[in-house]
Amino acid sequence: MLIVDAHEDIAWNMMCYGRDYTQSAQTTRARDSDEVVVDAGTATLGLPEWLAGQVAVIFATLYAMPERSPYAAKLSQVYRTPDEAFAIAMRQIDIYRRLAGEDKRFRLITEQPDLDAVLDTWKEGNSEQQIGLVLLMENGDPIRKPQEVARWYDEGVRLIGPAWMASRYCGGTGEPGPLTDEGVRLLKHMQELNMILDTTHMAEQAFFQAIDQYGGSIIATHSNPRAYVDGDRHLSDEMIRALVRRDGVIGIVPFNSFLVKDWSRRRGDPKDAANVSHVVRAIDRVCQIAGDALHAGLGTDFDGGFGAESTPAGIDTVADLPKVADGLREAGFSQADVENVMGGNWLRVLRVSLPG
Repeated sequence: MLIVDAHEDIAWNMMCYGRDYTQSAQTTRARDSDEVVVDAGTATLGLPEWLAGQVAVIFATLYAMPERSPYAAKLSQVYRTPDEAFAIAMRQIDIYRRLAGEDKRFRLITEQPDLDAVLDTWKEGNSEQQIGLVLLMENGDPIRKPQEVARWYDEGVRLIGPAWMASRYCGGTGEPGPLTDEGVRLLKHMQELNMILDTTHMAEQAFFQAIDQYGGSIIATHSNPRAYVDGDRHLSDEMIRALVRRDGVIGIVPFNSFLVKDWSRRRGDPKDAANVSHVVRAIDRVCQIAGDALHAGLGTDFDGGFGAESTPAGIDTVADLPKVADGLREAGFSQADVENVMGGNWLRVLRVSLPG
């Protein structure tokens, strides 16, 4: 059974913290300074772990952090202007190209044949599997003007999330607001190219405008139900229903702060305050609202500002994701439903949207 992870900040970590994800998570842990661990958490990603966990496809982010972010003080790779955001995202594209160019175990996915080629390497009898990387822009500010979407598409970007905090395109996490006029134009340019819209981090007002206005695939790569942890970072039941009506998929984040109310690493709350059953509970919430298991997936956000000390008990690295499948089976999910949640639902979205 193959896994698709809909959100990992690979290039961001390589650029900001010097992590080498061709090495194991254990090697990265040994190399990381104490300061990196404090800022980014204990590493959970690495090539051996992706392979061991059968993580065949990753939505790999281009992420730019605005200088006004409360997390920006210790980082040099932050932006004040659209040109600076553009440069940061372009550097990350170069990182992914170099990764795929120098190590044949990685492959950039921009078209259907790329996806098929990656999946073929995981068939029985093949000795060297590939990790497929689909480029996802998280925060639209590197797009300096809406018509520049076509350039990013040519660079290989296939998914765009317009917000992180608020951007020039819409309100975002902690900064509510609607789609701006530029945001409306951004969606039009995305739709012309059949790109996938990632609603994660979009403010609720902007989210529902996008649901009404965008004609292409709409998903939430890394968003959890608000029913368990309140706040505008998460999805209300109404938002989940809206995505289901659009045949969207919602990627559940195995992050204790998103699974257990008031959990805080900074306060020293224990890792085992959450376990795999909490991840299954969040997945099941989406499935119960949808009435099926066709709209839930995984979007781990691993190494996305938190590490192994902030993941549920039993999940130390990305290699442990198959434990979620075990938990789903124990909860009564059929094998077909488990396979859809662990990867099949995301593959459906990609097959609808990637060019042939």
